[in-house]
Amino acid sequence: MVFNLVESAQQRWRAVNAPHLVALVRADALFERGQLVERPTPVAA
Repeated sequence: MVFNLVESAQQRWRAVNAPHLVALVRADALFERGQLVERPTPVAA
């Protein structure tokens, strides 16, 4: 049964088509609609 579930899930998986962005995703970068969103830099008081 598990084999059938994994096979059906694989049909909907997408390949990584931007491997250079994987490091950004792992570093919690923020993306909106596929574009990298720059976070404002905190200002020290």
